[in-house]
Amino acid sequence: MRLDRIWYRARLATLAEHMGGLGIVEDGAIAAKDGRIVFAGPSDRLPASWEAMEKIDCDGRWITPGLIDCHTHLVFGGDRAREFELRLNGASYEEIARAGGGIISTVKATRAATESELIASALRRLDHLIAEGCTTVEIKSGYGLDLETEARMLRAARQLSTARPVNVTTTFLGAHALPPEAGGDKDAYIDKVCREMLPALVQEGLIDAVDAFCEGIAFSPDQTGRVFKAAKELGLNIKLHADQLSNLHGAELAAGFKALSADHLEYTDDQGAKAMAQAGTVAVLLPGAFYMLRETKLPPVEAFRHHGTRMALATDCNPGTSPLTSLLLTMNMGATLFRLTVEECVAAVTREAARALGRLDDMGTLEAGKWCDLAIWDIERPAELVYRIGFNPLHARIWRGH
Repeated sequence: MRLDRIWYRARLATLAEHMGGLGIVEDGAIAAKDGRIVFAGPSDRLPASWEAMEKIDCDGRWITPGLIDCHTHLVFGGDRAREFELRLNGASYEEIARAGGGIISTVKATRAATESELIASALRRLDHLIAEGCTTVEIKSGYGLDLETEARMLRAARQLSTARPVNVTTTFLGAHALPPEAGGDKDAYIDKVCREMLPALVQEGLIDAVDAFCEGIAFSPDQTGRVFKAAKELGLNIKLHADQLSNLHGAELAAGFKALSADHLEYTDDQGAKAMAQAGTVAVLLPGAFYMLRETKLPPVEAFRHHGTRMALATDCNPGTSPLTSLLLTMNMGATLFRLTVEECVAAVTREAARALGRLDDMGTLEAGKWCDLAIWDIERPAELVYRIGFNPLHARIWRGH
């Protein structure tokens, strides 16, 4: 077989489930052709007859799958540094939101921004993720809250994958907050989301999944369910901001719709964790928001472990509650704040993040048939990826074999 590239003399953390743990191969090789992995395993099992246009000596470096950020709000206008000051002076997230700040202040800035301005600002954030080995990023809308701006945000998100070598998946988060012009009528706005916005955005091919913010300051479980029914009728995947500030049983709601993921989950109870495990819904934990909001209610990690609920980690990059653009720091926070293990953290930003996007068939592990998205690290052991703070040991990032 004539290959494009072979990476050899490498230590692999394949994350392959059948291997257990991180799926470690101490003396490994990876071979790629046409952007896909055709071999990943022990060097002595690589067929000697295979030739490649390029062979790369990794000199004992570690290779993991390219990192995946499965929950971001990367496209938005303006910033919310002023609200950060207010929180430091004692204002709560709810108080800021009810006073017209929070999400609505970003909505105003985003509505005023052009598509090119949204792309330019998002690229600065995306470049930080890429510099740490990120090869796939999910990007949500939700700062437009009208059809025109939501479409502009999603178009900008799609354009990022042409401006940089990165996989982008897009999620429509129209049910993020109530726009000022809605006059307080949440049900009428949800009708608009379901009947006008969703069909138009689907017709334009801008949506991979649909999300909602199910919370007292946002939308009720019944209103969220209406959005999800409309999304299911259109053949779309489901995700949910659930149980962040209170337990509205969002985890069970997400599981009931066979959602790809439920995210945040600080107030999820044991029943919710069990329902997610049974439905195959991934728990996406967001320590950046937990840290920024100085929360004290931890997500139920032990319940997730007990029931076998899969756990992913993500930056939740957004202007208000998690201005975070580092998956490495996210892993450290996952370990220090939520007590995840090294194995759980590394899996959480690779294999389980891919699962949370419904993309595990294509990415998230080093296995034949998947995209050749790699992160090559100057480290002695995988624990360094979780242990260090403010240190980037990335040696090379490979996207689709290049």
